[in-house]
Formats: sequence, structure tokens, C-alpha cells
Amino acid sequence: MTITTIAHLLTQELKHTNIELKGWVRTFRANRFIALNDGSCLQNIQCVVDFEIMDERLLKRITTGAALHIKGSLVESQGKGQSVEVQVSSIEILGDADPEEVSKTILQPKRHSLELLREQSHLRVRTNTFSAVMRLRSSLSFAIHSYFNKNGFYYMHAPIVTGSDAEGAGEMFRVTTLDPKNPPLNEEGIVDYSKDFFGKETSLTVSGQLNGELAAMGMGKVYTFGPTFRAENSNTSRHLAEFWMIEPEVAFYDLQDNMDLAEEFMKYCLTYAMDNCKDDLEFLEKRLLDEEKHKPQNERNDMGLIEKLRNVRDNKFERITYTEAFNILKRSKKNKKKKFQYEVKEWGMDLQSEHEKYLVENHFKKPVIVTDYPVGIKAFYMKQNPDGETVAAMDVLVPGIGEIIGGSQREEDLNKLKQYLIAKKIR
Repeated sequence: MTITTIAHLLTQELKHTNIELKGWVRTFRANRFIALNDGSCLQNIQCVVDFEIMDERLLKRITTGAALHIKGSLVESQGKGQSVEVQVSSIEILGDADPEEVSKTILQPKRHSLELLREQSHLRVRTNTFSAVMRLRSSLSFAIHSYFNKNGFYYMHAPIVTGSDAEGAGEMFRVTTLDPKNPPLNEEGIVDYSKDFFGKETSLTVSGQLNGELAAMGMGKVYTFGPTFRAENSNTSRHLAEFWMIEPEVAFYDLQDNMDLAEEFMKYCLTYAMDNCKDDLEFLEKRLLDEEKHKPQNERNDMGLIEKLRNVRDNKFERITYTEAFNILKRSKKNKKKKFQYEVKEWGMDLQSEHEKYLVENHFKKPVIVTDYPVGIKAFYMKQNPDGETVAAMDVLVPGIGEIIGGSQREEDLNKLKQYLIAKKIR
């Protein structure tokens, strides 16, 4: 016999066959029923022990958190809550778990706060919350590569250590081998990075965009998918020090092509996750609903998790210009009653999270792509529109989040790029 997974057992017609399982004990009750989980899916499988023929000393070692190797037969369950169970023929303890130590950890069979889960990183993936998230991330990563592969893109690896600041924000994590207590200084008393490992100042990447653009000019359609880093000192859910970013770069694409790509890509990935991670999504939705109950009524979200995903997957994305979005916001009752934290006053202002959420959750009630932003609030490399006041940029906004994708048509006129760099004193 070969070791099988619980996910495999629950989806196959394997009743009355001999099987082997390895996993961790979630609960052990009445000296008879072991709830075993191996991380392959959200569900546990019930393993039924005949305690009359089992070694009593062995049974005492079966505690929450213990790792077991179980042999037995898969049969139709006699109890409620599961279709099949394992009639155990033998048990091997692969790893003991001290009940006193377990009682102090998140392995206790009850719900824990996210803060407590973060504090016990060595155990958190054994919980339903983290394991569900990890399986979803794995499926979405596969869907990302699958989509681009099917659509003729080439995957490329952008450098993680770089001397370029693609965003121009200056909020980067420095990478150095110099002695922080006694770095070499030049004649002006400034740190001399020519003595550093790379002979220049280097940082962790904030974006693989520049490398992607170079590759696209020779290969046509490429994408990067990897870690990026932002040294933004902001403790909010919208600012992460480290995250994974997907960046397609395509030669000859215009703004319309960008919007089509973004919409199709999002719908493909969500469809894949909803088809392949149904149990995990349902579990996370229930957890989210439980959390919402403890919030004030005015802070609760009207949409459940799966409803949000369906909203994005099943609706055609509304496409409006920044000017149209600005006018909708300015004329809204919420703005007139000064309910926005940032009042919508003058054209050219940067839209805030609350404005983006109003557009998708209150006005259109579906995903929105905002295009043609003012020149002054977008990067120099975005192509200027004929009006000279806006650029061919877009942001994809979705309910419950706000902005989730940003992109633009790149400026291909070298003279315009040079003039802008001179005007902004960018070297």
C-alpha cells in the first residue's frame, strides 16, 4: 500500500479498500474516534479505533497535535457528518504532543484571533484558517501561470536585488554588506557605496516592471510574478512590506488591450479558485461573516466573500474615465453632505480608497475600470493622451477592496520621455 491523502480519499470510490494515512490529530474522543487532518483539504477524516484490542499505553499517546501513521480500511461511515471513515487496524505514533504544552497553543480545538495565529508561526498552518488561505494561494498561483501560458506569455524572473527604483517613490529597503556601525565615508562625509558588494547603492526591488519592459521589446508578451518590497511605514491592510506582484508587459498593446487583459485575467483566476477551492472559500466566508457580526452596523459589508467573487466573475467591468468618476463623486450625496473623509473638490486630485469603494459598492455595484487619469498624479512613463492633460492609465476597482490592478500604455516617444525627465529633474 502507498500513503494516500484525505483529499484523495474523500473524492474517490475506494470503500472497503486497505489504505494508509499520515497526519496530525485534531481531536481524540471516547478513546475511539480520531479526527485526523493531513493538510490536503479542509476536512478531517474520522478514524475509528477498537480500544479493546489496542495497546492502552499507545492510546494514551494519541493526543491533539500528535503525528500518526494509520493503516486500516475505508468504509461507509455509521455516524453523521461524513460519508466514509477509516476502520483502524494499526497505529504508529510518529510524533508525540504533550497535552500541557498543546493547551498553551493554537492547536486547541477552538477559534483563535489572527493576532494569536501570527504569534505562533510554527503551528498556524495546522489551523483551518491558515491552511485554507495557503491552499487558495497555491491554486491562484497555478491559475496565474496557467492563464499566461495559455495566452502566449513568457514567464521571466526579475532581479530581487536591484539598483533601480522603478516606482520613483524612494521607499526601498537597502541591501548592503557595509559595517552599519562604521561604514566607509567619502570626502564629503557620505557613505561610500563604491566600497559595497556591488560597488553602488542597491535595494530590494519594488517592481519588476523595467526588466519586463526590456524583455517585452524582444519577446513580445512576458510577465513577472515574484516578491516585491516597499519600505512604507504604514500599518494598514493596504500597505505591505513584502508581497507578490504580477506584472505583464506586452509590446504594441494600447490601453484598450490592457483593460481587456486585466478583466479576462481576473475572471479566469477567480473561476479557477471557485471551481477548485469551494470548501476553503466557504470556510473563510463563514469566518468573515462571524467577524462582521462584531462590527458596528455601518461598518459591515453587505456582500459575503463568495458573493464578492461572483460579482467580479459574472459582471462586465464598467469602464469610465477619471473625469466621469470625479463628477460622479463630486455630485454624490455623500460628498455634498461631507461624509467623505477627503472631500471631492478639484479635478486633478488623487482618488482615495473611500472614493474607489463608493464607485464600486454604492454607485455601480460591480467592478469598475477608471481610465485617463490627470498627468500630474501618474508616473512619467505613461503615454499622454492628445488632450495633453491626461494619460492612458487605468485602475481596476472591485467591491470590498478598491484598487486591485493598476496599469498603463507606456510612452514610446523618446523625446517626450527626455523632456519629462528634465522637467522633473529625474536622472
